[in-house]
Amino acid sequence: MAQSSHAEQTSTQADANWRKAVDHAAAAAPDARVLVLEIGSGRILASAHLAEAGRTLATPGSTLKPLILYFALSTDAEQALTWSCNSYFAELAGTLAPEELHRTLSVRGLLAATGLVPLESVAAFREPRSREQVQLAALGVEGIRVTLPELAEAYRSLAIELAAHLETAAARTVRAGLADSASFGMAGAAALGGVPIAGKTGTASAESGGASHGWFVGLAPADSPRVVVAIYLPAGHGSDAAQVAATLLALSPLRKP
Repeated sequence: MAQSSHAEQTSTQADANWRKAVDHAAAAAPDARVLVLEIGSGRILASAHLAEAGRTLATPGSTLKPLILYFALSTDAEQALTWSCNSYFAELAGTLAPEELHRTLSVRGLLAATGLVPLESVAAFREPRSREQVQLAALGVEGIRVTLPELAEAYRSLAIELAAHLETAAARTVRAGLADSASFGMAGAAALGGVPIAGKTGTASAESGGASHGWFVGLAPADSPRVVVAIYLPAGHGSDAAQVAATLLALSPLRKP
């Protein structure tokens, strides 16, 4: 009984620390939508502006790349993910049939309601009818709009898949690409929080044009992920979202004294 009580107290304190960390990040970036999910249980540990995040559909940009790469690898795939090479992923997407892209994203749960938010919106996905439309959808710039909870759940699903198949080429490549991206690649700002994290940024704009919005989705700690950290900025870039993640992680329970 004493052990159970101690575990509950530890969990309660950790939850409080996550809420404090998210509040700190939200104070630094008031417009940021933030969501931290426990990978094992799918439980929300902390969030900011979650109701808005669950109703806001936006093009996901490069955050789709790890989900697609897991299913279709080549010898230079790891560096392509680290540096978010659009030409590589456009060519890769061009090898997919339209129905394959839908299946690739659906298997991660990206195109369905998560149940994390009441009255949430559901991803809008336009079935591509040409190779060019497949490529634009795979790059997350046209034909697909998702919510932050959907993207967080998709990365949680990916994290579970990677952990279950540690030694496969697909898992090794995606893990390494995400870790490199969030250390010295496009999402490198996320590492400034003092917690090793594997993640991906995304920068896109509405299909009608206009200002860009930014995403960051990461798995932390990088070597044995326990949480998904997901950030959406209605105005900004992926690098800005990665900086919000760093601010959050600096006060998180994952930060070692």
